[in-house]
Amino acid sequence: MPAGESAGPARAPRSRAQGGALEAALTAVARGDNAAFAAIYDQCAAAVLGTVLRVLRDPAQSEEVMQEVLLDVWRNAARFDPAAGSGTAWIMMLAHRRAVDRVRSEQRSAERELRAATASVAYDEVTDAVEARLEHERVRRCLASLTELQRESVTLAFYRGYSYSEVAQLLGVAVGTVKTRMRDGLIRLRDCLGVE
Repeated sequence: MPAGESAGPARAPRSRAQGGALEAALTAVARGDNAAFAAIYDQCAAAVLGTVLRVLRDPAQSEEVMQEVLLDVWRNAARFDPAAGSGTAWIMMLAHRRAVDRVRSEQRSAERELRAATASVAYDEVTDAVEARLEHERVRRCLASLTELQRESVTLAFYRGYSYSEVAQLLGVAVGTVKTRMRDGLIRLRDCLGVE
C-alpha cells in the first residue's frame, strides 16, 4: 500500500481520539478535576491564542483574553453539550465570542472618550459665549458713559458703518466736529475699557 493512502486513514482516528479525550476532559473539569483542566490548557491554549489574535491583532490583549477564555472553560465546563458539537468547537466559540466582546468594549471606550472630548469643546463654546456677552455689557456701559454727541458719532460710525461725512450729514454738523467727537469718545472708551 502506498504511503499516501495509509497516512490519510491514520489521521482521522487520531483526531477523533483526541476530540474524544478533550470531551472526556471537559466532563472531568465539570466535576472539578484540576489535572483534566491542565490537559485541556496544554492542548488548547495555542489554538485559543491564535483565534483571539486573528480578531484582536494585539498580542498583549490576545494573551489576556486567552486566559479569560480558559478560565471560562474551567468555570463553565458543565455547560458543554457533546451533542451540540465537539469540545474543540465549543472552546473556539468561547474564544471568538470573548475576542469580539473585547473589540466591542474597546470601541465603546473610544466612543466614550470621543464624547468626553466633544463635551469639553461644548463647554469651551459656552465659556466663550459667556465671555463675549460680558464683554458686550462692558462696552455698553462704557458707551453709556460718553456724552450724547460722542455716543451718536461712535455708534453711527462703528456700529452702523457710516463714513465721517455721512455721520456729519446725519447729525447736521461739520466733518471736523464729527472727527473731534469720535476722537474724544474713543479716548474715553479706551480708558473705560482699560485698553492699552
